[in-house]
Amino acid sequence: MKKLVVLTGAGMSAESGISTFRDNDGLWNKYRIEEVATPEAFEANPELVLEFYNFRRKQLGEVEPNEGHKILARLQDKFDVTIITQNVDNLHERAGSKNILHLHGELSKVRSTKYPELIYDIGTKPIKVGDICEKGAQLRPHIVWFGESVPAIDEAVPIVNSADIFVVIGTSLNVYPAAGLIMYAKHEIPKYLIDPANVDVPYNLNFTVIKKGASEGVTELEELLINNVE
Repeated sequence: MKKLVVLTGAGMSAESGISTFRDNDGLWNKYRIEEVATPEAFEANPELVLEFYNFRRKQLGEVEPNEGHKILARLQDKFDVTIITQNVDNLHERAGSKNILHLHGELSKVRSTKYPELIYDIGTKPIKVGDICEKGAQLRPHIVWFGESVPAIDEAVPIVNSADIFVVIGTSLNVYPAAGLIMYAKHEIPKYLIDPANVDVPYNLNFTVIKKGASEGVTELEELLINNVE
């Protein structure tokens, strides 16, 4: 089986009803980054930060994977698929994808503020100030906040480098270090970019652009890939 590596961003889940951050009606228009998505914000006002992520977790329980998520899961029948996602939702998992690397954490999990190796799956449940880990430290969202390192990036680089086919879906390629992953795809392999907006990529990377939303674009991608395999 050929190795298909897919990098997904917020546009992948937008059709499912997950609010994106950078669109005109996105979350950053309702909340300032400094208030809800930095370590300093959590230290200054943990109640607000927890409330923000409790809302997002509740929203996650009300949405479903879209057709794009489902097609990527279906492609596992024909390809060795690994998904690297900037998204913190679990829609890829719920659609049936098996090999998923979350770069920016997972909304359905929390971790200890003092013992980061202590991670707990809480689904869509809320957390509040006073909820503690087994060692007595406050719990926080298992999310990579602005200003924090992205440890999973070291795992992502060799995955991209090993791809036989590389696909980018629904990301502006403005958020680093995730955006830099495209530079590690081998020059000679097929590369596809799916997004309804104009996305700037270095001219020499030779992406085939499918200017559509996630579900429509991944439907077209599936047809292209299956035809090439068969």
